[in-house]
Amino acid sequence: MTTNTNARRPAISRRDRHRRAEPAGSEVSRWARQPWLGVAGLSLVIPVAVLLAVAAGGAEGSLLVFAPLVTFSLPVVAMIAFWWEDWPGTRLGPDWAGWADTVLIAVGAVVFTALGSALVGHFSLAAVFDPFPRDAELGTFPATMPLAGAAFVAMLQLTLVSEHWPVRRFLGPIAGGVASVVLAWVVALVLWMALLGGKPFHGEGHGVLTGGQFGAVLTCVGAWQVWLFVLWRGWPFRLVPRQGVRFACANVVSLGGGILTYIVLAVVLGVAPAGVTTMAGDFVAGGLLVGMLFEDAFPARWPAGLERAVSLALTLVVAAGLHFALLTVANSLAWSRSSAIDWVGHVTLNAVGTSVILHVAIGRRWPFGRRSVGGQET
Repeated sequence: MTTNTNARRPAISRRDRHRRAEPAGSEVSRWARQPWLGVAGLSLVIPVAVLLAVAAGGAEGSLLVFAPLVTFSLPVVAMIAFWWEDWPGTRLGPDWAGWADTVLIAVGAVVFTALGSALVGHFSLAAVFDPFPRDAELGTFPATMPLAGAAFVAMLQLTLVSEHWPVRRFLGPIAGGVASVVLAWVVALVLWMALLGGKPFHGEGHGVLTGGQFGAVLTCVGAWQVWLFVLWRGWPFRLVPRQGVRFACANVVSLGGGILTYIVLAVVLGVAPAGVTTMAGDFVAGGLLVGMLFEDAFPARWPAGLERAVSLALTLVVAAGLHFALLTVANSLAWSRSSAIDWVGHVTLNAVGTSVILHVAIGRRWPFGRRSVGGQET
């Protein structure tokens, strides 16, 4: 029973992912071992992150264009990585798998960004790629971001927190992945209408929350998702044997923890919504770097509790370092339609975070994760 339940879980939080398998001695290159595997991965992660941060005509142009495109692509990324387990790229072999999946993700990004802009009443296909459209109201940032963020957070709740339930009960991984993306969009649209007063194809109205507040809450929930299900691989919920109890606890803690974090930062401490979003985004980026790029980098002899504590501490240190370094750069630049703090949030959440996911979960650490056995690559 344990094995079957484990097999149904998304790869990133399966129990067997915690059982550390040491590389086979001299047959494995140094660069196939942690922490060197993570260090080598930075040589791909950093250039991609820099491109997403500044390539569209500078920092502000990249924020205005890439933030919506990348965020709308993330449900597709989750579908390919955690439902399809890198299909259809796996049909092409290790050298081409990541590239094929990336093309599919890019197409999904454009399609869903165009759909999102239409739903919020700002549709213009040209404006999807234009950071400074002649009519500023046609821009996709920030109008589409609440819808995009809600779709991704809902996708992660279905995929990581709820372990593919209830979709996997009725559908296989391919159809289930597509159904989960559709369901995540439905949830996002309902939340956008209920909390922001949105009207499909007309735009945002007067709701309980502003777009900035809603985005900040979503990012805080995302930080808890990364903490519990990437950094800590589902602990402590994976210790609960009963599926229904496990799902209920995991959803209540991740959603409740995110909402409580927003209340503490925004209401109690008075941090502006953009600041809350950026701080949570810093944590997400740090958690993905420590928990995904440098997965299993700690000594195998360490107790699990010590590893969790150190990984959380390192995540906080990395998050703080990213925040202050990026904010220093951002404050030296000129901004017209956005702000320095918005760009920092884009870099951590979309540029750094997505680059790590693409390299590890989609590209399977290509080309650094390949082992040399008997003089031949495998």
